[in-house]
Amino acid sequence: MPVEVFDIREFIELSDKAKYCVVKRSGEVAKLKLRAGRYLYTLKVDPAKVDEVLKQLKCEVREAK
Repeated sequence: MPVEVFDIREFIELSDKAKYCVVKRSGEVAKLKLRAGRYLYTLKVDPAKVDEVLKQLKCEVREAK
């Protein structure tokens, strides 16, 4: 079941429990998706901030095709 997260700090904390993170870059918004157990956590971020957030994540990062 998907859950949208609006706070970057909370998203980074959730990455401790996540199996992996998928990054989907498209146009004006980049979507980050954490797969953690039964939930899929999503965060919408400005494309300029994506690299900063990815450096802080504690799970495997995958680029969407």
